[in-house]
Amino acid sequence: MVLVMYGFAAPALALGDPTVAGVCDLAARQAARDQDIPLNVLRAITRTETGRGGKSGLQPWPWTVNMEGAGKWFETEAEAKSYVAAHFKRGARSFDVGCFQINYRWHGHAFESVDQMFDPIVNAQYAARFLRELYDEFGDWSKAAGAYHSRTPTYANKYAARFERVRAGLGPDTAVGTLPTARRRRATFGAPLPLIAVHNPAPLVAQGAVQMGSLVPLQGAANRALIPLN
Repeated sequence: MVLVMYGFAAPALALGDPTVAGVCDLAARQAARDQDIPLNVLRAITRTETGRGGKSGLQPWPWTVNMEGAGKWFETEAEAKSYVAAHFKRGARSFDVGCFQINYRWHGHAFESVDQMFDPIVNAQYAARFLRELYDEFGDWSKAAGAYHSRTPTYANKYAARFERVRAGLGPDTAVGTLPTARRRRATFGAPLPLIAVHNPAPLVAQGAVQMGSLVPLQGAANRALIPLN
């Protein structure tokens, strides 16, 4: 299917700035509506993936990168992309980006570029569609969250337990504003691929957050060329 997405260039705001921290929740709100997913599921997932503690509790951060098991938060979108570009040029392909920590190695075929993977709306829509497929399979959001991380029961159960703790501790959805629409771009997602989850045991970032499980196409469906970073 073809989705029309909207991206933006983030201003240079300090880490923890609520304007930036709210971006993932705003993207989650739209994706939850579009994919018919409870909003608290997506809000919990983005915090489990990228959350960092602060005065307002655990908050997600859109400019989070896990590079080959080493997780980092960046102050701006430009800094996060520059970091990924440098590692991409040296040959790195196993990295996760954005609000929902989409893995380039296994998911990059579904995007036009790594830049697009960082787009909070595109990132959230892709994650939401995958979660909806997992819910259709398992019939339970906690189990779907576990499978989002890994198909290995031990890892999936640990992730699901953390997801439920984060979900139970969510406050009301107070993210305000709208995602800018000045830079309109089109994201083309093909038909859902037959996928299996593969656990990557490395932690995402500090404070107990964990990495999203990767997905491996079963039938070599990811063969089309990936668009490299500029």
